[in-house]
Amino acid sequence: MPVGARGGRGRTGANVRRVPGDRSDPPARPRRFVRGPVGETPLELVARIADAYGLVLVLILTTFVVTLTLPPTGWGGRVAAVAVAGLTAIIALTSSNVRLARVRVAVGAALAAVAAAALAKAVSSDALLGAAFIVDSLLLTVAAVTILRRVVLAAEVDFQTILGAISVFTLLGLLFGYLFLALGRLKSGDVFVGVSHAAARDYLFFSYTTLTTTGFGNLVPAGDIGQILAVFEMLTGQFFLVTLVAGLVSLWRPGAKVRGGAGASDERQA
Repeated sequence: MPVGARGGRGRTGANVRRVPGDRSDPPARPRRFVRGPVGETPLELVARIADAYGLVLVLILTTFVVTLTLPPTGWGGRVAAVAVAGLTAIIALTSSNVRLARVRVAVGAALAAVAAAALAKAVSSDALLGAAFIVDSLLLTVAAVTILRRVVLAAEVDFQTILGAISVFTLLGLLFGYLFLALGRLKSGDVFVGVSHAAARDYLFFSYTTLTTTGFGNLVPAGDIGQILAVFEMLTGQFFLVTLVAGLVSLWRPGAKVRGGAGASDERQA
């Protein structure tokens, strides 16, 4: 009696060998957790998990919240804000698959910024804290340009591309906010007209309202440097939204890859 004929229902015995590639074979279950390459660093592991820039966006929002909630006085929170901003730039670079040497340079710059902020706390130096904010702004600028380059050169527009564009836009508001924070530490007078001793939340609020050209009018930059930064941020935000983001969204076709794969499978079966 043939194996599997018992009871009128086919049942495969343990001694029956299947031919590889047989259509009757059940599809292999995909592995949910895949081991990374040998010698993978912790930063590369984080970058591999968050390749869709999800972690980058979370860190941007975390940096925003940390900086926004800084008390009017005190240096400890400012050191933490400098450290989180540097970490955000480093993760953004690793998520864009840049060379390890460049990541090491970014790590060194971020550590130097944290050291400058801590030293500024020890010696009560606004100039050192302003320099730390400038270093973070440069790191965020490099990270934004790196992500933007990957987004523009993408072969197709998918969810990762859209999320990368959103990350760049939010990074722009953050890096300009840190430039205004640095200006507040380095400038002798007030950064905003009629606002003495502006808080960190004022700088970020002004940066994002300028980037989106909302312009509530409660904060007006005083001096040439502040006005130049504000105009440049407005032009950057409008160019980014009108040209890049609008173009990417118009080209995005959610589910196109899945439908294409299903169509190709149907053709092979036919």
